[in-house]
Amino acid sequence: MSKRARRHMIPPKTHASAAFLFLAASVAGCSSKPADSHKAPAAKSGAFTVTDAQRARLQIVMVAQSTFRPVLEVTGTVAFNGDHSTQVLSPMSGPVSRLLVNPGAAVSEGQALATVSSPDFASAVAGYRKATEAARNTQRILKLSEQLFQNDALARSALDQARADAAAAAADVESAQQQLHSLGVDDATISAIRDGKQTAPIEGAIRSPLTGTVVEKLINPGQLLTGGATPTFTVADLATMWVMANVYESDLGLASAGQEADVITDASPKPIPGRIDYVAALVDPGTKATTVRIVAQNADHLLKRDMFVRVRIHSTRDRSGVLVPAASVLRDEDNLPFVFVEKTPGSYERRRVTLGYRVNDRYEITTGLVAGDKVVGDGALFIQFAESQ
Repeated sequence: MSKRARRHMIPPKTHASAAFLFLAASVAGCSSKPADSHKAPAAKSGAFTVTDAQRARLQIVMVAQSTFRPVLEVTGTVAFNGDHSTQVLSPMSGPVSRLLVNPGAAVSEGQALATVSSPDFASAVAGYRKATEAARNTQRILKLSEQLFQNDALARSALDQARADAAAAAADVESAQQQLHSLGVDDATISAIRDGKQTAPIEGAIRSPLTGTVVEKLINPGQLLTGGATPTFTVADLATMWVMANVYESDLGLASAGQEADVITDASPKPIPGRIDYVAALVDPGTKATTVRIVAQNADHLLKRDMFVRVRIHSTRDRSGVLVPAASVLRDEDNLPFVFVEKTPGSYERRRVTLGYRVNDRYEITTGLVAGDKVVGDGALFIQFAESQ
């Protein structure tokens, strides 16, 4: 027999000894106690048990039918309040000569935001001067015609024509004055032009149409503007903002005009109050969601345009169902909700549930629980952690 063959042969006694040692190790391993004698063993059928001391710290809640008003949680984006904000268009053509405000400036209605060197403005001033002079001339002719008519020196038709000419000239003055107003000329300057007084070089002014804050500056000095077409500034009253929330078809019954809503954002430590003022009549073809508009208070100016927020809409309609504490609802590895149901005192098992609406610090459970079930409230997270060890 070769040496190699002799090396791979094991005497029978050696086999018996090895088997005995393996059996002894297996028995010793099976009979050994756990290192932590206080750790509760897992119960059969997927249940998990806890010690009496641990159970005393758990909150056990009896499930029962209750009447409540649900809270719908949706997402939304912030926009300026369209009823109190506007993009200011240049009323005249020409280059920008001066900017008088910067973004963030508080402005009042009628305040000048920028000046423009405009040929439209020069033409409007000239037209107003011509109209006022023509009106004075027609008034003189009318007075003379009335005197001549009283002395039987003028026919009735000539007097009527003089009155018509005077009325037309007055209308031309009013039209020219309105044109100056539309170009941003103030009343004092218009009075000086009418009286023929010398005025400083006059430039057209772009004025704010409302009281608020300049939130955008869209022009620079020297930029050529087109009257009635070029946007110059955006002015908004930031006391309130619009939040455009997206509500799906199944939840539309919980959203109607007049309902209260809370806007949740990391920029504010507390929810920002608001109220629904409009539910759109159209559905977004891409998302299949309906836009619900909420007017939110913005006293601290924490809400910014295009900010992404969460919205809680408080329903005014009563609903009946099963509620459990928010602490009872956990998520498994697939991010599906479940609760721990007490089978016997100290023994708990997972129960998959379907969530409905949130009601303050509770969740509606639409499937998975019935009245009379006992679920773990505070302490459910402890069981989930202990169960995974």
